Amino acid sequence: MKINTNFPGFNISAEGLSIQRKRMNLIAENIANADVTQTADGQPYKRKFLEVVAKQNPFVNNTVQEMPTLQMEATDQAHISNIDNTQNNNSGNGTELSYKEVTDQKSGDVVYMPDNPNANAQGYVQQSNVNIVTEMVDMISASRSYEANLTALNSSKQMVKDSLGI
Repeated sequence: MKINTNFPGFNISAEGLSIQRKRMNLIAENIANADVTQTADGQPYKRKFLEVVAKQNPFVNNTVQEMPTLQMEATDQAHISNIDNTQNNNSGNGTELSYKEVTDQKSGDVVYMPDNPNANAQGYVQQSNVNIVTEMVDMISASRSYEANLTALNSSKQMVKDSLGI
């Protein structure tokens, strides 16, 4: 998400909101597929998580880089951008972020379930590597981070509003 203004606090908070929303979507997908022992490729479901990397430091010589003035862009009808596996965003503050959906390659537990149609010849089934407790902790963390970014955005809005009132 990008807010095209000359106020870097808006863009930083908007990027944080976008990152946390994507994290929550991946966590929800993990929880929904936690019990899937066989996907279309014949393997158990693998946990997914979001990897975010900053490509450039916004502070050069202790000063913020000059920000370009950008034009307002039209959004889609739902006002929510589609989630891509990889996106490059410039938040307007000199930092370019790279978002990447990563699949955890660790194997899940092997459970003896001879009646399961996905069991091997010995009666064992390879389970998903999703741990519900870990996912719930990650969901709480993402939710609180989202709330913190929303609070920062509202504080930035209030500061701009108060400065216009002077």
